[in-house]
Amino acid sequence: MPTMPKSLFWARTDTAGSEHVVFDDGAGLGARGVVLAVDPIPYTCRYRLTAGSDWATSRLEVEVEGAGWQRSVRLEAVGGRWRVTAAEQGDLDAALRAAGHPAAGLPGADDPERLADAVDVDLGGSPLFNTLPVRRLGLTAASPTTTSSPAAAEPGAAHRITVAWVQVPSLLVLPAEQVYAALGPGRVRFASETFTTELAVDPGGWVLHYPGLADRIAPR
Repeated sequence: MPTMPKSLFWARTDTAGSEHVVFDDGAGLGARGVVLAVDPIPYTCRYRLTAGSDWATSRLEVEVEGAGWQRSVRLEAVGGRWRVTAAEQGDLDAALRAAGHPAAGLPGADDPERLADAVDVDLGGSPLFNTLPVRRLGLTAASPTTTSSPAAAEPGAAHRITVAWVQVPSLLVLPAEQVYAALGPGRVRFASETFTTELAVDPGGWVLHYPGLADRIAPR
């Protein structure tokens, strides 16, 4: 197993929880992360992510586990399409109903062809995954398409994209339309359906502050 040279940690602000990821972004991105949260029920989510030098995602593997249940999903970009494989042990829906929440349904994608336009993936509750389109679209100095920028991308037009959105803890995979736009140094507007927020990012495009979701914690 390769050693990852970098590490980031976020504290959730929407619920009790956190995210820790170790990664290598020397040529694209290879990352392994763990997300902990108690909403809607306590769970541990582990993921492995691979993106190429253009920061387009090629593979994502996710495992989520709670009391009495475990789910997994794997997304692979093959020949311009997404191959989606999912599995479940135990019964997440029973655990959700026991806690007073509606059932989540089956993991995976009911029709992977609906994901055909997606270049990026987005894991619910994880600020790490916002960096994929931020870097791929050239919205920071470290982005592959902004090599001439000394500090950050200049404010510009909005980029409307489709992502393969992996909901957590259900691991249901759906196409979702999102919009990203550079607002100036360290600022990126993010929108999805009726939700809009302003992300604070460092020069590498890694999220520092995601209002209502998470804040990055610096090591002491």
